[in-house]
Amino acid sequence: MARLLLLFLPGLVAISAVHGIFMDRLASRKLCADDECVYTISLARAQEDYSAPDCRFINVKKGQWIYVYSKLVKEKEAGEFWAGSVYGDQPEDEMGTVGYFPSNLVQEQHVYQEATKEVPTTDIDFFCE
Repeated sequence: MARLLLLFLPGLVAISAVHGIFMDRLASRKLCADDECVYTISLARAQEDYSAPDCRFINVKKGQWIYVYSKLVKEKEAGEFWAGSVYGDQPEDEMGTVGYFPSNLVQEQHVYQEATKEVPTTDIDFFCE
């Protein structure tokens, strides 16, 4: 079923019919480098392979570079997940795909900005196409 998706960006409103589903939230808050969560926090390298359990997550291969955009604030017994995008040498490496991955999967190589802004997550943070 198509859903109407409203995106509010500074100075811009986009209305689009999209196909997808809103998945369960993994956390209610996230840490970002800025209030809008648009700046890259860090560059990390995967220490092992990871297979995404559903569309909220990304597949990662050992050695891939991942740009980290936000870090979910761990709640109760939930794992600690970060949001980022992988970049690899092959097109099938999901280059540019943004999703979640376990934080213990990676080692941060370079921190661009500290993730000091705690903001609430929204339904769109867990939307899957």
